[in-house]
Amino acid sequence: MGIIIKSDREIAIMRQAGRIVATVLGALSEQVRPGMKTKELDVIAARELERLGAKPSFKGYRGFPANLCVSVNDEIVHGIPGERVLDEGDIVSLDLGAILKGLQGDAAVTVGVGEISSQAEQLMKTTEGALKASIAVAYPGARLGDISAAIQNYAESRGCSVVREYTGHGIGREMHEEPQIPNFGSLGVGPVLKKGMTLALEPMVNVGGWRTRLGNDHWVVFTADGSLSAHFEHTIAITNDEPEVLTIV
Repeated sequence: MGIIIKSDREIAIMRQAGRIVATVLGALSEQVRPGMKTKELDVIAARELERLGAKPSFKGYRGFPANLCVSVNDEIVHGIPGERVLDEGDIVSLDLGAILKGLQGDAAVTVGVGEISSQAEQLMKTTEGALKASIAVAYPGARLGDISAAIQNYAESRGCSVVREYTGHGIGREMHEEPQIPNFGSLGVGPVLKKGMTLALEPMVNVGGWRTRLGNDHWVVFTADGSLSAHFEHTIAITNDEPEVLTIV
């Protein structure tokens, strides 16, 4: 299947779904504290999604058992909430999807637990900056490779590496649609961006090397060298003018 162009009505619904995702992630970020179990965050996510009239995108998706991905420190993505207790100084990536009227929103943030190291703080700023840099080039007529290059150049210019084995993606009626959007690439290559494309851009940035390893549960992805990783994500729509971020309040 090729890249799906969304109608104005579909984007309007995705805007509503995105607002729900942003609202829930905001509530979760405020609750993160030392001593809490990661499963407590999943309970909050489930409750808030239900309150706001949306369904979780992730629960049951390819067998994923939770509403929310919670990835800590050297965990890059797909962490399953459970009995793990958060410690002072941890960094926690929260990745959430919501379905509303058959359409989806997807976003992620990384937050610190109490006081964090300057290295961790800089990593988080770099990753969020890479996301902003990628959104800034997502204009109609640009190429998909321009987004990938913006992420890579921003992160690597600040001494970090970008994960290469997991990518951003198209999104709409399905959580993962075409195209895949690598976090590395070259300017001027790939499909041309057109009005109505809806994309989930999600830099995954490491302090150390870019290589990864899959955990024993076959879900959580770790940095291969044990270094810290951060993850930020927004769902955007390509418009006739500047890109629209859908996953904001």
